[in-house]
Amino acid sequence: MTSREIRQAFLDFFKSKGHQIVPSAPVVVKNDPTLMFTNAGMNQFKDLFLGEAAIKFPRVADTQRCLRVSGKHNDLEEVGIDTYHHTLFEMLGNWSFGDYFKKEAIQWAWELFTDVYQLDQDRLYVTIFEGDDSEGLAKDTEAYDFWKALIAEDRILLGNKKDNFWEMGETGPCGPCSEIHYDMRTDQERQEVSGQSLVNADHPQVIEVWNLVFMQFNRLKDGSLQPLPAKHVDTGMGFERLVRSIQGKTSNYDTDVFQPTIQFISQKAGIAYGADEKTDIAMRVVADHIRAISFAIADGQLPSNNKAGYVIRRILRRAVRYAYTFLNFKAPFINELVPLLAAQFDGVFNELKAQESFVQKVILEEEVSFLRTLVTGVQRFENYAEANTTIAGDFAFELYDTYGFPIDLTELLAREKNLSVDMVGFNEALQIQKERSRAATAIDTGDWILVNEDEGFEFVGYDTLTAKTEIVKYRKVSAKGKDQFQLVLSVTPFYAEGGGQIGDTGVLVSDVSGEKIYITDTKKENGLFVHFIDTLPQSFEGLFIAQVDQAKRVDTENNHSATHLLHAALKQVLGDHVNQKGSLVNADVLRFDISHFSKVTDQEIKQVEDIVNTKIRENIVLKEERNIPYQQALDSGVTALFGEKYGDYVRVITFDDTFSKELCGGTHVKATGQIGFFKITSESAVAAGVRRIEAITGTRSASVIREHFELVDQIKGLLNNPKDFVAAMGKLVEENGALKKEIEKTIIEKSLALKSDLESKLQQVGDVNFLATVVDLPNAEAVKTLAYALKGAVDNLFLVIGADFDGKPSLTVVISDELAKSRGLNAGHIIRDLAKDIQGGGGGQPFFATAGGKDSAGLATAIDRAIEFIK
Repeated sequence: MTSREIRQAFLDFFKSKGHQIVPSAPVVVKNDPTLMFTNAGMNQFKDLFLGEAAIKFPRVADTQRCLRVSGKHNDLEEVGIDTYHHTLFEMLGNWSFGDYFKKEAIQWAWELFTDVYQLDQDRLYVTIFEGDDSEGLAKDTEAYDFWKALIAEDRILLGNKKDNFWEMGETGPCGPCSEIHYDMRTDQERQEVSGQSLVNADHPQVIEVWNLVFMQFNRLKDGSLQPLPAKHVDTGMGFERLVRSIQGKTSNYDTDVFQPTIQFISQKAGIAYGADEKTDIAMRVVADHIRAISFAIADGQLPSNNKAGYVIRRILRRAVRYAYTFLNFKAPFINELVPLLAAQFDGVFNELKAQESFVQKVILEEEVSFLRTLVTGVQRFENYAEANTTIAGDFAFELYDTYGFPIDLTELLAREKNLSVDMVGFNEALQIQKERSRAATAIDTGDWILVNEDEGFEFVGYDTLTAKTEIVKYRKVSAKGKDQFQLVLSVTPFYAEGGGQIGDTGVLVSDVSGEKIYITDTKKENGLFVHFIDTLPQSFEGLFIAQVDQAKRVDTENNHSATHLLHAALKQVLGDHVNQKGSLVNADVLRFDISHFSKVTDQEIKQVEDIVNTKIRENIVLKEERNIPYQQALDSGVTALFGEKYGDYVRVITFDDTFSKELCGGTHVKATGQIGFFKITSESAVAAGVRRIEAITGTRSASVIREHFELVDQIKGLLNNPKDFVAAMGKLVEENGALKKEIEKTIIEKSLALKSDLESKLQQVGDVNFLATVVDLPNAEAVKTLAYALKGAVDNLFLVIGADFDGKPSLTVVISDELAKSRGLNAGHIIRDLAKDIQGGGGGQPFFATAGGKDSAGLATAIDRAIEFIK
């Protein structure tokens, strides 16, 4: 069977068992603060397991794209090295939400493996949870009994808590599990050593393929286990491992999931796959990483220098490094794999096919940028190696952190020059960075404390800014040394951050005591609206009045509705290729990122502004449609965003059916006239192939216009209110430029006048014309002019000049070219030594170097020490 047939057979099988086939969630997580990426098939169903959302389908199945490169599940450094670890992988899964449990899950797993896929039963082993006394958990005899009706008892193995009790994290849904393992060794190997002893022993050919999790507990903050409201089934089967088992391969990379990509890389590199382990690893790394990079970008996560964007950039740079070092790719080529990948997943994950051109261009730009950085890093290593006998740990870490060098690449470069790398120092620096990063992102979240019956919640914020409500539950959250609390309300008018729009703020007022509790933010977590407060109310009893900050909400709505008008206008002016790639909407400003590969010109910005402001003046009434079937909305021509997870029913926001029609959950103006005035304040590049537009509306635009008029009036007053304001400013700039040139000319003349005086002070030290002195010049350019004038006039010159620029000490070292070569002198090395006296640092070339510092008192010491370098 081909991989495509294997995947489809899984979905068809569970559809025949009454399962609803649902689409994969985006690999980038938008509404769960505990995750950056979807790392397991159950992520999108977590609220169902916890009973925090209504169950639409009691049985579902899907293939979910997952990414494991950070946090607890981090396989990145193993990828490409072994036969089965991946960054992005598909997780085939079937779920039961309070419907069937262990019996059906086990029977259907066996039926699928043996009847549909016809896997060799003699190669199958299963494990069940052996129990754990410390947790008060008994052996899973129920699963054992179901398995022994299907498979020989000697193939049912006991597994400990580590292997057979599945937990997503330190807290959350969990339960015992039953794994299915497949022994892929040769018959001879199987006769020599029983597969029983190799299960869960990290043997590369005896691998776990499917995990059946019986979700029945919720792990609380204190470590205790609380029974879930209902029992669930959560299964996860690694698609790549399954294909390998069915196709009889010894490596995931030898299947038709990866081989087309690997063969493409092999042909481009002119290196046969299988010829050498190092080049094989490099090909596997590239073939794996392109999948993670491409789908993350398609799902809305662009490479960047922070958080999830940094993870994606790291993966891409790891691929480029391997291709550069082991496959000799010195020019971009990884982007050329995108069309191949898009075709492979066409009809499975259509997001990539729909954005093929955009994804390829983003990766190309990143490749170009990093190859430049890589070359710079190699040159930096070469320069460092020339002047040092070992590679210091902090320098190796700088190459790793700044230039993306893996430590093994630094060691490789060092070995070529017979140098060693201080690995102790490197690991210390790496550990400090990890601890700093961990501390910066650490969040300590307490358990929910139930106050009133949890019967779900209702959001009424589209229709009102005030509502009577009850506090359902609360918990404590600590981050960065600050304690806060989170509330869940039975009814809330507060919009939770989403779709780029910030969360509402406001107050809760007790109907009983009148106490006010200020809500500082509102966020969404797995379907719940969570309200942030700094202090808990004195009493949770009775009703509360929830009141949104009206002024802030109105200004935010102005900006959000303006982004819809902006999006439509940009498509008109720039083309249909423009798609939203991110946004931020708050009360002060709107920020809108779009896919576009060139600067938006001033003329184009004016056109966009004119279109948006025309629509504002038309005072178009908002057309809001709620609970529209998703496919019906798409068929009507609505704009949907890639990377968003839409439900079965959606909300459609329309401003003129022929102009702007989008899926959106945010809050909006009742008519466009409320926006007032729209003005773009900046346009810039934010990432490869992505432009960022910032703009203002409403209250903020009125304020800025007023400030600009006041500023112009002030400048006119300073210029004695000329008739032609622009001409007067031009004349002032011209006069200022002329004065600067005169001053520069005077400074140069002064520095050259010093030349003769300093020549007379030269000392003959052996064959060297030596001078170390402090001069009175106003800036570094003047010192440089003097230094080069002396260098051009005096042979065998060794010159050290000190100067003080308004309390900022400076040193300059100049050495004649011939002297630098004959004596092995290096101005860059010397300046670093002398700079210590002024508490500073610097560098430069062998014949010219400069340094700045903090302590002017140290200039005299540096000047006195200068002669030591030529004795």
